[in-house]
Amino acid sequence: MSNSAYQMIEFVGTSKESWEDAAKNAVAAARNKYSDLRVATVKELDMTIEGEMVSTFRAKLNISFKCHR
Repeated sequence: MSNSAYQMIEFVGTSKESWEDAAKNAVAAARNKYSDLRVATVKELDMTIEGEMVSTFRAKLNISFKCHR
């Protein structure tokens, strides 16, 4: 088995519907820029509030991808 190296990046996804959708949007954005994504860890969940209503769900993720030599 060969040795591997991974790099971590941070993305913040947003959604009007849910934190799950926000996390999926962060992964989709990472996939557009990087290849060979491996693990996503949710670091933080928050939301923005307008008036008395939640307006946006946000998910901050650390996402790893394999470094190719």
